[in-house]
Amino acid sequence: MKNLASLLLGLVLLVAHLGARAQGVMTFEKDNFDFGNVAEGTMATHEFKFKNTGTQPILIANVQASCGCTTPDWTKTPVLPGKYGMVKAMYSSAGRPGVFNKTVTVTSNAATPSTVLSIKGNVLNKAEVKATLTPAQLALSPRLTLDRTSHDFGKMESGQQPVARFTVKNTGKQDLVLEQLSSACNCVGYKNTPAPIKPGQSGTIELIYGQRQIGQMSDAVIISSNDLTGDAKLTLKANVVRDLNGTSMMKESGVAVPFK
Repeated sequence: MKNLASLLLGLVLLVAHLGARAQGVMTFEKDNFDFGNVAEGTMATHEFKFKNTGTQPILIANVQASCGCTTPDWTKTPVLPGKYGMVKAMYSSAGRPGVFNKTVTVTSNAATPSTVLSIKGNVLNKAEVKATLTPAQLALSPRLTLDRTSHDFGKMESGQQPVARFTVKNTGKQDLVLEQLSSACNCVGYKNTPAPIKPGQSGTIELIYGQRQIGQMSDAVIISSNDLTGDAKLTLKANVVRDLNGTSMMKESGVAVPFK
């Protein structure tokens, strides 16, 4: 009787062991990556590759980054046993100089349902990058040239969002990538931005002006790019009024003029 019980226990343990092994196993080549020094404005991207060393397909349910500055991507289809998949981490360095250390958490149906991958590096601002380059290397930098440096919308109503179009030309030697738009008023945004602009080519940017303050306004806008010589600066101007209809115009003038 004791031998029979021992045999049954052994069978149960064997089945449990085999059941545990009948899963996908996510085996990463590396679970961390160091970018080293990264030029500010670069989208630092690394692809973590893994192999399914188990016996069942692996399906990644989700990949969650530790911050909004890191964008994940991953293999969306089942990864069969013996095959490879990937998890990609993309860190946006625009406006984030200094050391970074971020993680992405991979959730799947693998034997280990949660895996944490990490990326790190040091973002150099343009002045720091420029100091590391030789004159010959700096000469190869893209160059951002605007067709003009200001736009006057004239009279506009508070709450309107007019669009100003600027032509951007790349007079440098490498592809020009527009990165970040900033203004002290936080009232300017991109409507659309061109894809990377090839040397000698031009593109159009459309800036939305959402100024709500009343009066003669003049707002500086800075456009960051991978042009190592510096950022582009332009000015948006407008005479912002409460209302463009006739009644409001009379009230603003301070003169009471009856309508007939």
